Amino acid sequence: MNTISTDFKIQEALDALGVKAINLGTSTGANSFANGPSIDSFSPVDGQKIGSVVCTSQEDYEAVMTAATAAFPVWRTMPAPQRGEIVRQFGNKLRDLKEPLGKLVSYEMGKSLQEGYGEVQEMIDICDFAVGLSRQLNGQTIPSERPGHVMREQWHPIGVVGIISAFNFPVAVWAWNTALAWICGDVCVWKGSEKAPLCSIACQNIIAEILKENNLPEGISSIINGDYTVGEMMTTDTRVPLVSATGSTRMGRIVGATVAQRFGKSLLELGGNNAIIITPTADLKVVVPGAIFGAVGTCGQRCTSTRRLIIHESVYDKVRDAIVGAYGQLTIGNPLDENNHIGPLIDHDSVNTYLAAIETAKAEGGTVLVDGGVLEGEGYESGCYVKPAIIEAENHFEIVQHETFAPILYLMKYSGGVENAIQKQNGVAQGLSSAIMTNELKEAEKFLSYAGSDCGIANVNIGTSGAEIGGAFGGEKETGGGRESGSDAWKVYMRRQTNTINYSDELPLAQGIKFDL
Repeated sequence: MNTISTDFKIQEALDALGVKAINLGTSTGANSFANGPSIDSFSPVDGQKIGSVVCTSQEDYEAVMTAATAAFPVWRTMPAPQRGEIVRQFGNKLRDLKEPLGKLVSYEMGKSLQEGYGEVQEMIDICDFAVGLSRQLNGQTIPSERPGHVMREQWHPIGVVGIISAFNFPVAVWAWNTALAWICGDVCVWKGSEKAPLCSIACQNIIAEILKENNLPEGISSIINGDYTVGEMMTTDTRVPLVSATGSTRMGRIVGATVAQRFGKSLLELGGNNAIIITPTADLKVVVPGAIFGAVGTCGQRCTSTRRLIIHESVYDKVRDAIVGAYGQLTIGNPLDENNHIGPLIDHDSVNTYLAAIETAKAEGGTVLVDGGVLEGEGYESGCYVKPAIIEAENHFEIVQHETFAPILYLMKYSGGVENAIQKQNGVAQGLSSAIMTNELKEAEKFLSYAGSDCGIANVNIGTSGAEIGGAFGGEKETGGGRESGSDAWKVYMRRQTNTINYSDELPLAQGIKFDL
Protein backbone atom coordinates (compact mmCIF):
# COMPACT_ATOMS: atom_id res chain seq x y z
CA MET A 1 0.00 0.00 0.00
CA ASN A 2 1.21 3.47 -0.81
CA THR A 3 -0.27 5.35 2.12
CA ILE A 4 -2.13 4.37 5.24
CA SER A 5 -4.36 6.66 7.24
CA THR A 6 -3.48 6.72 10.92
CA ASP A 7 -6.82 8.19 12.02
CA PHE A 8 -8.83 6.15 14.55
CA LYS A 9 -5.69 4.05 15.22
CA ILE A 10 -6.41 2.08 12.05
CA GLN A 11 -2.68 1.46 11.63
CA GLU A 12 -2.67 -0.66 14.78
CA ALA A 13 -5.54 -2.70 13.40
CA LEU A 14 -3.76 -3.23 10.09
CA ASP A 15 -0.59 -4.29 11.88
CA ALA A 16 -2.48 -6.78 14.05
CA LEU A 17 -4.05 -8.29 10.92
CA GLY A 18 -0.79 -8.53 9.02
CA VAL A 19 -1.85 -6.04 6.35
CA LYS A 20 1.51 -4.49 5.60
CA ALA A 21 2.38 -1.16 4.01
CA ILE A 22 3.09 -2.73 0.61
CA ASN A 23 1.09 -3.31 -2.53
CA LEU A 24 -0.52 -6.51 -1.36
CA GLY A 25 -1.83 -8.64 -4.14
CA THR A 26 -3.86 -11.72 -4.51
CA SER A 27 -3.45 -15.42 -4.59
CA THR A 28 -3.24 -18.17 -2.08
CA GLY A 29 -0.45 -17.03 0.18
CA ALA A 30 -0.94 -14.20 2.62
CA ASN A 31 1.84 -12.14 1.05
CA SER A 32 1.70 -13.16 -2.60
CA PHE A 33 1.88 -10.52 -5.29
CA ALA A 34 -0.26 -9.95 -8.35
CA ASN A 35 0.56 -8.55 -11.76
CA GLY A 36 -2.53 -6.54 -12.67
CA PRO A 37 -3.34 -2.85 -12.24
CA SER A 38 -3.91 -1.46 -8.76
CA ILE A 39 -7.07 -0.23 -7.11
CA ASP A 40 -7.20 2.22 -4.22
CA SER A 41 -9.18 1.73 -1.05
CA PHE A 42 -10.62 4.94 0.34
CA SER A 43 -12.47 5.08 3.64
CA PRO A 44 -15.92 6.66 3.41
CA VAL A 45 -15.44 7.67 7.04
CA ASP A 46 -12.98 10.46 6.29
CA GLY A 47 -12.19 10.15 2.60
CA GLN A 48 -8.62 9.08 3.33
CA LYS A 49 -6.79 6.58 1.17
CA ILE A 50 -6.05 3.48 3.21
CA GLY A 51 -3.94 1.76 0.59
CA SER A 52 -3.58 0.34 -2.89
CA VAL A 53 -4.19 -3.28 -3.79
CA VAL A 54 -2.87 -4.96 -6.92
CA CYS A 55 -5.56 -6.66 -8.99
CA THR A 56 -5.55 -10.22 -10.24
CA SER A 57 -4.34 -10.78 -13.79
CA GLN A 58 -5.26 -13.81 -15.88
CA GLU A 59 -1.82 -15.22 -15.10
CA ASP A 60 -2.42 -14.74 -11.39
CA TYR A 61 -5.82 -16.36 -11.64
CA GLU A 62 -4.32 -19.44 -13.26
CA ALA A 63 -1.81 -19.69 -10.42
CA VAL A 64 -4.66 -19.47 -7.90
CA MET A 65 -6.66 -22.18 -9.65
CA THR A 66 -3.62 -24.43 -9.93
CA ALA A 67 -3.11 -24.16 -6.19
CA ALA A 68 -6.81 -24.65 -5.42
CA THR A 69 -7.26 -27.71 -7.64
CA ALA A 70 -4.09 -29.25 -6.22
CA ALA A 71 -5.28 -28.67 -2.65
CA PHE A 72 -8.73 -30.18 -3.21
CA PRO A 73 -7.69 -33.88 -3.32
CA VAL A 74 -5.75 -33.41 -0.08
CA TRP A 75 -8.49 -31.54 1.73
CA ARG A 76 -11.42 -33.72 0.69
CA THR A 77 -9.72 -36.89 1.93
CA MET A 78 -9.34 -35.52 5.46
CA PRO A 79 -12.15 -36.78 7.69
CA ALA A 80 -14.82 -34.12 8.06
CA PRO A 81 -14.33 -33.75 11.84
CA GLN A 82 -10.65 -33.03 11.19
CA ARG A 83 -11.65 -30.35 8.72
CA GLY A 84 -13.93 -29.04 11.44
CA GLU A 85 -10.92 -28.78 13.73
CA ILE A 86 -9.26 -26.39 11.28
CA VAL A 87 -12.43 -24.29 11.19
CA ARG A 88 -12.45 -24.33 15.01
CA GLN A 89 -8.93 -22.92 15.05
CA PHE A 90 -9.96 -20.27 12.56
CA GLY A 91 -12.89 -19.27 14.76
CA ASN A 92 -10.64 -19.01 17.80
CA LYS A 93 -8.21 -16.81 15.88
CA LEU A 94 -11.13 -14.57 14.94
CA ARG A 95 -11.95 -14.26 18.62
CA ASP A 96 -8.41 -13.04 19.25
CA LEU A 97 -8.60 -10.56 16.36
CA LYS A 98 -12.22 -9.45 16.71
CA GLU A 99 -11.31 -5.91 17.73
CA PRO A 100 -8.84 -5.05 14.93
CA LEU A 101 -10.84 -6.85 12.23
CA GLY A 102 -14.08 -5.22 13.39
CA LYS A 103 -12.37 -1.84 13.34
CA LEU A 104 -11.08 -2.42 9.81
CA VAL A 105 -14.55 -3.46 8.64
CA SER A 106 -16.01 -0.31 10.17
CA TYR A 107 -13.36 2.00 8.75
CA GLU A 108 -13.10 0.56 5.25
CA MET A 109 -16.83 -0.03 4.74
CA GLY A 110 -18.29 2.73 6.90
CA LYS A 111 -20.65 0.79 9.17
CA SER A 112 -20.82 1.52 12.89
CA LEU A 113 -18.12 0.05 15.10
CA GLN A 114 -20.64 -2.15 16.90
CA GLU A 115 -21.84 -3.46 13.55
CA GLY A 116 -18.22 -4.08 12.56
CA TYR A 117 -17.68 -6.13 15.71
CA GLY A 118 -21.02 -7.82 15.10
CA GLU A 119 -19.94 -8.87 11.63
CA VAL A 120 -16.84 -10.57 13.02
CA GLN A 121 -19.05 -12.22 15.64
CA GLU A 122 -21.13 -13.64 12.80
CA MET A 123 -17.94 -15.17 11.43
CA ILE A 124 -17.20 -16.72 14.81
CA ASP A 125 -20.76 -18.03 15.10
CA ILE A 126 -20.74 -19.69 11.68
CA CYS A 127 -17.42 -21.34 12.56
CA ASP A 128 -19.01 -22.78 15.71
CA PHE A 129 -21.99 -23.95 13.67
CA ALA A 130 -19.73 -25.53 11.05
CA VAL A 131 -17.61 -27.36 13.62
CA GLY A 132 -20.68 -29.15 14.96
CA LEU A 133 -21.95 -29.77 11.45
CA SER A 134 -18.67 -31.46 10.50
CA ARG A 135 -19.90 -34.50 12.45
CA GLN A 136 -23.39 -34.41 10.94
CA LEU A 137 -23.01 -34.46 7.15
CA ASN A 138 -25.46 -37.31 7.14
CA GLY A 139 -26.99 -39.14 4.24
CA GLN A 140 -29.87 -41.58 4.64
CA THR A 141 -30.79 -45.21 4.16
CA ILE A 142 -33.67 -45.77 1.73
CA PRO A 143 -35.81 -48.94 1.65
CA SER A 144 -35.35 -50.90 -1.59
CA GLU A 145 -38.20 -52.63 -3.40
CA ARG A 146 -35.86 -55.51 -4.27
CA PRO A 147 -34.99 -58.28 -1.78
CA GLY A 148 -31.39 -58.41 -0.68
CA HIS A 149 -30.81 -54.79 -1.66
CA VAL A 150 -30.26 -51.56 0.25
CA MET A 151 -30.20 -48.00 -1.01
CA ARG A 152 -28.18 -45.17 0.48
CA GLU A 153 -27.72 -41.48 -0.16
CA GLN A 154 -24.31 -39.90 0.31
CA TRP A 155 -22.94 -36.37 0.08
CA HIS A 156 -19.52 -35.67 -1.43
CA PRO A 157 -17.42 -32.50 -1.75
CA ILE A 158 -18.18 -30.56 -4.91
CA GLY A 159 -14.71 -29.11 -5.56
CA VAL A 160 -13.62 -25.49 -5.93
CA VAL A 161 -16.22 -23.04 -4.63
CA GLY A 162 -16.06 -19.53 -6.04
CA ILE A 163 -17.33 -16.80 -3.72
CA ILE A 164 -18.21 -13.26 -4.83
CA SER A 165 -19.16 -11.01 -1.92
CA ALA A 166 -20.41 -7.43 -1.67
CA PHE A 167 -19.05 -4.39 0.14
CA ASN A 168 -21.82 -4.12 2.74
CA PHE A 169 -20.75 -7.29 4.57
CA PRO A 170 -17.12 -7.50 3.49
CA VAL A 171 -16.17 -10.46 5.72
CA ALA A 172 -19.25 -12.19 7.19
CA VAL A 173 -20.84 -13.40 3.94
CA TRP A 174 -17.53 -14.94 2.88
CA ALA A 175 -17.38 -16.76 6.21
CA TRP A 176 -20.98 -17.99 5.84
CA ASN A 177 -19.94 -19.67 2.62
CA THR A 178 -16.41 -20.73 3.31
CA ALA A 179 -16.87 -22.22 6.78
CA LEU A 180 -19.54 -24.55 5.42
CA ALA A 181 -17.66 -25.27 2.19
CA TRP A 182 -14.52 -26.15 4.15
CA ILE A 183 -16.17 -28.67 6.43
CA CYS A 184 -17.86 -30.16 3.36
CA GLY A 185 -14.40 -30.80 1.91
CA ASP A 186 -14.35 -27.99 -0.67
CA VAL A 187 -11.65 -25.43 -1.30
CA CYS A 188 -12.56 -21.78 -1.85
CA VAL A 189 -11.55 -18.92 -4.13
CA TRP A 190 -12.89 -15.58 -2.95
CA LYS A 191 -13.36 -12.36 -4.86
CA GLY A 192 -14.14 -9.77 -2.23
CA SER A 193 -15.59 -6.38 -3.05
CA GLU A 194 -13.21 -3.98 -4.78
CA LYS A 195 -14.72 -1.34 -2.46
CA ALA A 196 -13.33 -3.09 0.64
CA PRO A 197 -10.31 -5.11 -0.55
CA LEU A 198 -8.25 -4.84 2.63
CA CYS A 199 -10.89 -6.79 4.56
CA SER A 200 -10.41 -9.79 2.28
CA ILE A 201 -6.62 -9.57 2.56
CA ALA A 202 -6.90 -9.50 6.35
CA CYS A 203 -9.11 -12.59 6.38
CA GLN A 204 -6.76 -14.40 4.00
CA ASN A 205 -3.85 -13.61 6.29
CA ILE A 206 -5.69 -15.18 9.22
CA ILE A 207 -6.62 -18.44 7.50
CA ALA A 208 -3.24 -18.69 5.74
CA GLU A 209 -1.55 -18.72 9.13
CA ILE A 210 -3.87 -21.48 10.36
CA LEU A 211 -3.22 -23.60 7.27
CA LYS A 212 0.53 -23.13 7.58
CA GLU A 213 0.51 -24.11 11.25
CA ASN A 214 -1.32 -27.32 10.33
CA ASN A 215 0.93 -28.13 7.36
CA LEU A 216 -1.99 -27.91 4.95
CA PRO A 217 -1.98 -26.63 1.35
CA GLU A 218 -2.47 -22.89 1.11
CA GLY A 219 -4.78 -23.46 -1.87
CA ILE A 220 -7.57 -24.47 0.51
CA SER A 221 -8.28 -20.73 0.77
CA SER A 222 -7.46 -18.22 -1.96
CA ILE A 223 -8.39 -14.66 -2.81
CA ILE A 224 -8.54 -12.71 -6.06
CA ASN A 225 -8.90 -8.94 -6.27
CA GLY A 226 -10.42 -6.58 -8.79
CA ASP A 227 -13.59 -5.51 -10.53
CA TYR A 228 -16.25 -7.54 -12.31
CA THR A 229 -13.77 -8.71 -14.96
CA VAL A 230 -11.94 -10.69 -12.29
CA GLY A 231 -15.23 -12.24 -11.20
CA GLU A 232 -15.86 -13.27 -14.80
CA MET A 233 -12.75 -15.44 -14.64
CA MET A 234 -14.56 -17.60 -12.09
CA THR A 235 -18.05 -17.53 -13.54
CA THR A 236 -16.82 -18.81 -16.89
CA ASP A 237 -14.40 -21.38 -15.43
CA THR A 238 -15.57 -25.02 -15.64
CA ARG A 239 -13.11 -25.84 -12.84
CA VAL A 240 -15.44 -23.96 -10.47
CA PRO A 241 -18.58 -26.11 -10.12
CA LEU A 242 -20.30 -23.70 -7.70
CA VAL A 243 -20.29 -19.91 -7.66
CA SER A 244 -21.88 -18.19 -4.66
CA ALA A 245 -22.58 -14.56 -5.51
CA THR A 246 -23.95 -11.82 -3.27
CA GLY A 247 -24.91 -8.48 -4.78
CA SER A 248 -27.44 -6.74 -6.96
CA THR A 249 -30.16 -8.44 -8.99
CA ARG A 250 -28.50 -7.08 -12.14
CA MET A 251 -25.24 -8.78 -11.22
CA GLY A 252 -27.06 -11.99 -10.29
CA ARG A 253 -28.74 -12.23 -13.67
CA ILE A 254 -25.35 -12.13 -15.36
CA VAL A 255 -23.69 -14.58 -12.97
CA GLY A 256 -26.61 -17.01 -12.96
CA ALA A 257 -26.89 -17.10 -16.74
CA THR A 258 -23.14 -17.44 -17.25
CA VAL A 259 -22.72 -20.28 -14.76
CA ALA A 260 -25.84 -22.07 -16.01
CA GLN A 261 -24.57 -21.95 -19.58
CA ARG A 262 -21.70 -24.23 -18.57
CA PHE A 263 -24.02 -26.35 -16.36
CA GLY A 264 -22.46 -25.10 -13.15
CA LYS A 265 -24.35 -24.37 -9.94
CA SER A 266 -24.93 -20.91 -8.56
CA LEU A 267 -26.00 -19.72 -5.12
CA LEU A 268 -27.47 -16.24 -5.57
CA GLU A 269 -28.24 -13.87 -2.71
CA LEU A 270 -29.40 -10.68 -4.37
CA GLY A 271 -31.52 -7.59 -3.79
CA GLY A 272 -34.22 -7.02 -1.23
CA ASN A 273 -37.18 -4.64 -1.04
CA ASN A 274 -38.24 -5.49 2.46
CA ALA A 275 -41.41 -4.40 4.21
CA ILE A 276 -42.81 -4.38 7.73
CA ILE A 277 -46.59 -4.66 8.06
CA ILE A 278 -47.89 -2.74 11.08
CA THR A 279 -51.34 -3.82 12.23
CA PRO A 280 -53.75 -2.08 14.64
CA THR A 281 -52.61 -4.24 17.57
CA ALA A 282 -48.88 -3.64 17.04
CA ASP A 283 -46.87 -2.52 20.08
CA LEU A 284 -45.09 0.77 19.32
CA LYS A 285 -42.30 -0.16 21.75
CA VAL A 286 -41.45 -2.94 19.31
CA VAL A 287 -42.36 -1.18 16.09
CA VAL A 288 -40.20 1.91 16.46
CA PRO A 289 -36.77 0.37 17.19
CA GLY A 290 -37.38 -2.51 14.78
CA ALA A 291 -38.37 -0.26 11.91
CA ILE A 292 -35.72 2.36 12.50
CA PHE A 293 -32.78 -0.01 12.87
CA GLY A 294 -33.98 -1.86 9.81
CA ALA A 295 -34.15 1.36 7.81
CA VAL A 296 -30.98 3.16 8.90
CA GLY A 297 -28.66 0.41 10.16
CA THR A 298 -25.53 0.22 7.97
CA CYS A 299 -26.91 3.46 6.45
CA GLY A 300 -29.58 1.44 4.67
CA GLN A 301 -26.99 -0.71 2.90
CA ARG A 302 -28.16 -4.14 3.99
CA CYS A 303 -29.96 -6.46 1.62
CA THR A 304 -32.40 -6.92 4.53
CA SER A 305 -32.81 -3.18 5.19
CA THR A 306 -36.40 -2.06 5.72
CA ARG A 307 -37.53 -0.12 2.65
CA ARG A 308 -41.29 0.00 3.21
CA LEU A 309 -43.66 0.36 6.18
CA ILE A 310 -47.18 -0.83 5.35
CA ILE A 311 -49.35 0.63 8.12
CA HIS A 312 -53.03 0.10 8.84
CA GLU A 313 -54.97 3.31 8.28
CA SER A 314 -56.42 3.23 11.83
CA VAL A 315 -52.94 3.61 13.41
CA TYR A 316 -51.17 5.31 10.52
CA ASP A 317 -50.93 8.78 12.04
CA LYS A 318 -49.72 7.47 15.40
CA VAL A 319 -47.05 5.25 13.85
CA ARG A 320 -45.95 7.92 11.38
CA ASP A 321 -45.52 10.53 14.10
CA ALA A 322 -43.59 8.10 16.32
CA ILE A 323 -41.21 7.13 13.52
CA VAL A 324 -40.67 10.72 12.40
CA GLY A 325 -40.06 11.81 15.98
CA ALA A 326 -37.52 9.04 16.54
CA TYR A 327 -35.62 10.03 13.39
CA GLY A 328 -34.99 13.38 15.03
CA GLN A 329 -32.95 11.61 17.72
CA LEU A 330 -30.58 9.84 15.32
CA THR A 331 -26.94 10.91 15.29
CA ILE A 332 -24.89 10.74 12.09
CA GLY A 333 -21.12 10.75 12.01
CA ASN A 334 -17.87 8.86 12.37
CA PRO A 335 -18.96 5.22 12.78
CA LEU A 336 -16.00 4.44 15.03
CA ASP A 337 -17.61 6.77 17.59
CA GLU A 338 -20.10 4.52 19.35
CA ASN A 339 -22.32 7.50 20.15
CA ASN A 340 -23.30 7.72 16.49
CA HIS A 341 -26.12 5.61 15.05
CA ILE A 342 -25.36 6.08 11.36
CA GLY A 343 -22.17 6.20 9.35
CA PRO A 344 -21.61 7.09 5.70
CA LEU A 345 -22.66 5.53 2.43
CA ILE A 346 -19.88 3.56 0.77
CA ASP A 347 -18.97 6.10 -1.94
CA HIS A 348 -20.07 9.09 -4.01
CA ASP A 349 -21.83 6.93 -6.59
CA SER A 350 -24.09 5.64 -3.81
CA VAL A 351 -24.73 9.22 -2.66
CA ASN A 352 -25.80 10.20 -6.18
CA THR A 353 -28.10 7.18 -6.42
CA TYR A 354 -29.67 8.13 -3.07
CA LEU A 355 -30.27 11.75 -4.15
CA ALA A 356 -31.74 10.67 -7.48
CA ALA A 357 -34.13 8.25 -5.76
CA ILE A 358 -35.50 10.98 -3.51
CA GLU A 359 -36.11 13.27 -6.48
CA THR A 360 -37.77 10.46 -8.41
CA ALA A 361 -40.05 9.63 -5.48
CA LYS A 362 -41.13 13.27 -5.25
CA ALA A 363 -41.71 13.44 -8.99
CA GLU A 364 -43.95 10.37 -8.79
CA GLY A 365 -46.10 12.05 -6.14
CA GLY A 366 -44.37 11.13 -2.89
CA THR A 367 -44.57 13.42 0.13
CA VAL A 368 -41.35 13.99 2.03
CA LEU A 369 -41.83 13.65 5.80
CA VAL A 370 -38.15 13.76 6.76
CA ASP A 371 -35.82 15.57 4.38
CA GLY A 372 -32.77 13.83 3.02
CA GLY A 373 -29.62 15.45 1.74
CA VAL A 374 -25.84 15.32 1.99
CA LEU A 375 -24.19 16.52 5.18
CA GLU A 376 -21.34 19.01 4.95
CA GLY A 377 -18.86 20.57 7.33
CA GLU A 378 -16.51 19.28 9.97
CA GLY A 379 -16.56 15.52 10.28
CA TYR A 380 -18.33 15.06 6.94
CA GLU A 381 -15.40 15.81 4.64
CA SER A 382 -15.69 12.52 2.75
CA GLY A 383 -18.97 13.69 1.19
CA CYS A 384 -20.57 10.31 1.90
CA TYR A 385 -22.71 11.21 4.91
CA VAL A 386 -26.41 11.56 4.15
CA LYS A 387 -29.57 12.14 6.16
CA PRO A 388 -32.05 9.26 6.39
CA ALA A 389 -35.22 10.24 4.58
CA ILE A 390 -38.87 9.26 5.06
CA ILE A 391 -41.31 9.60 2.18
CA GLU A 392 -45.03 8.87 1.99
CA ALA A 393 -45.49 6.86 -1.19
CA GLU A 394 -47.56 4.26 -2.97
CA ASN A 395 -46.41 0.72 -3.52
CA HIS A 396 -46.89 0.98 -7.28
CA PHE A 397 -44.43 3.89 -7.65
CA GLU A 398 -41.63 2.81 -9.97
CA ILE A 399 -38.95 3.94 -7.50
CA VAL A 400 -40.61 1.98 -4.70
CA GLN A 401 -40.56 -1.14 -6.82
CA HIS A 402 -36.76 -1.00 -6.99
CA GLU A 403 -34.17 -1.41 -4.26
CA THR A 404 -32.23 1.76 -3.46
CA PHE A 405 -29.22 0.88 -1.32
CA ALA A 406 -29.55 3.89 0.96
CA PRO A 407 -31.52 5.08 4.02
CA ILE A 408 -34.84 5.92 2.33
CA LEU A 409 -37.98 4.64 4.04
CA TYR A 410 -41.34 4.65 2.26
CA LEU A 411 -44.55 4.83 4.33
CA MET A 412 -47.88 3.66 2.94
CA LYS A 413 -51.34 2.78 4.22
CA TYR A 414 -53.47 -0.30 3.97
CA SER A 415 -57.12 -0.76 4.86
CA GLY A 416 -59.26 -3.78 5.65
CA GLY A 417 -57.76 -7.09 6.70
CA VAL A 418 -54.14 -8.17 6.91
CA GLU A 419 -54.55 -9.96 3.56
CA ASN A 420 -54.51 -6.56 1.87
CA ALA A 421 -51.24 -5.66 3.58
CA ILE A 422 -49.68 -8.99 2.59
CA GLN A 423 -50.69 -8.36 -1.01
CA LYS A 424 -48.86 -5.02 -0.94
CA GLN A 425 -45.86 -6.57 0.75
CA ASN A 426 -45.63 -9.28 -1.91
CA GLY A 427 -46.25 -6.78 -4.69
CA VAL A 428 -42.59 -6.22 -5.57
CA ALA A 429 -40.14 -8.24 -7.64
CA GLN A 430 -37.84 -9.04 -4.71
CA GLY A 431 -38.52 -11.61 -2.00
CA LEU A 432 -35.86 -11.55 0.69
CA SER A 433 -37.05 -10.44 4.13
CA SER A 434 -40.41 -9.44 5.59
CA ALA A 435 -41.98 -8.79 8.96
CA ILE A 436 -45.30 -8.18 10.64
CA MET A 437 -45.90 -6.30 13.87
CA THR A 438 -49.04 -7.64 15.53
CA ASN A 439 -50.38 -9.06 18.79
CA GLU A 440 -53.14 -10.90 16.94
CA LEU A 441 -52.37 -14.60 16.54
CA LYS A 442 -54.56 -15.02 13.48
CA GLU A 443 -52.79 -12.19 11.65
CA ALA A 444 -49.38 -13.63 12.47
CA GLU A 445 -50.35 -17.10 11.24
CA LYS A 446 -51.87 -15.73 8.03
CA PHE A 447 -48.64 -13.87 7.40
CA LEU A 448 -46.62 -17.07 7.88
CA SER A 449 -48.96 -19.35 5.94
CA TYR A 450 -48.60 -20.59 2.36
CA ALA A 451 -50.82 -17.67 1.31
CA GLY A 452 -48.79 -15.18 3.34
CA SER A 453 -45.36 -13.63 2.84
CA ASP A 454 -43.59 -14.83 -0.30
CA CYS A 455 -40.15 -14.02 1.11
CA GLY A 456 -37.40 -16.36 2.22
CA ILE A 457 -37.47 -14.71 5.65
CA ALA A 458 -40.72 -13.88 7.45
CA ASN A 459 -40.59 -12.47 10.99
CA VAL A 460 -43.19 -11.68 13.62
CA ASN A 461 -42.62 -8.77 16.00
CA ILE A 462 -39.02 -8.25 14.97
CA GLY A 463 -37.73 -6.25 12.03
CA THR A 464 -36.49 -7.37 8.63
CA SER A 465 -32.81 -7.04 9.49
CA GLY A 466 -30.54 -9.03 11.78
CA ALA A 467 -30.66 -12.72 10.81
CA GLU A 468 -29.05 -15.39 12.98
CA ILE A 469 -26.67 -17.93 11.48
CA GLY A 470 -28.73 -20.93 12.64
CA GLY A 471 -31.38 -20.37 9.98
CA ALA A 472 -30.93 -20.57 6.22
CA PHE A 473 -30.52 -17.06 4.80
CA GLY A 474 -31.82 -16.03 1.38
CA GLY A 475 -34.92 -15.18 -0.59
CA GLU A 476 -37.15 -15.85 -3.57
CA LYS A 477 -38.03 -14.16 -6.87
CA GLU A 478 -35.40 -11.61 -7.89
CA THR A 479 -33.51 -12.26 -4.67
CA GLY A 480 -32.19 -15.34 -6.44
CA GLY A 481 -33.44 -18.34 -4.48
CA GLY A 482 -30.11 -19.13 -2.81
CA ARG A 483 -29.66 -20.15 0.81
CA GLU A 484 -26.57 -19.55 2.93
CA SER A 485 -25.54 -20.07 6.55
CA GLY A 486 -27.67 -22.35 8.74
CA SER A 487 -30.21 -25.17 8.55
CA ASP A 488 -29.36 -27.51 5.64
CA ALA A 489 -27.71 -24.84 3.48
CA TRP A 490 -24.57 -27.00 3.60
CA LYS A 491 -26.04 -29.29 0.94
CA VAL A 492 -25.47 -26.77 -1.85
CA TYR A 493 -21.72 -27.12 -1.32
CA MET A 494 -21.84 -30.88 -1.92
CA ARG A 495 -22.96 -33.29 -4.62
CA ARG A 496 -25.61 -35.89 -3.87
CA GLN A 497 -25.03 -39.53 -4.74
CA THR A 498 -27.52 -42.39 -4.56
CA ASN A 499 -26.08 -45.88 -3.98
CA THR A 500 -27.75 -49.27 -4.47
CA ILE A 501 -26.03 -52.31 -2.96
CA ASN A 502 -27.01 -55.86 -3.85
CA TYR A 503 -25.95 -58.26 -1.09
CA SER A 504 -28.01 -61.19 -2.41
CA ASP A 505 -27.02 -63.99 -4.79
CA GLU A 506 -29.56 -62.89 -7.41
CA LEU A 507 -30.02 -59.90 -9.66
CA PRO A 508 -33.68 -58.86 -9.49
CA LEU A 509 -34.43 -55.76 -11.55
CA ALA A 510 -36.44 -52.77 -10.45
CA GLN A 511 -40.16 -52.52 -11.23
CA GLY A 512 -40.28 -56.31 -11.55
CA ILE A 513 -38.72 -56.32 -15.01
CA LYS A 514 -37.66 -59.76 -16.29
CA PHE A 515 -34.54 -60.18 -18.41
CA ASP A 516 -33.83 -63.86 -18.77
CA LEU A 517 -30.86 -65.10 -20.77
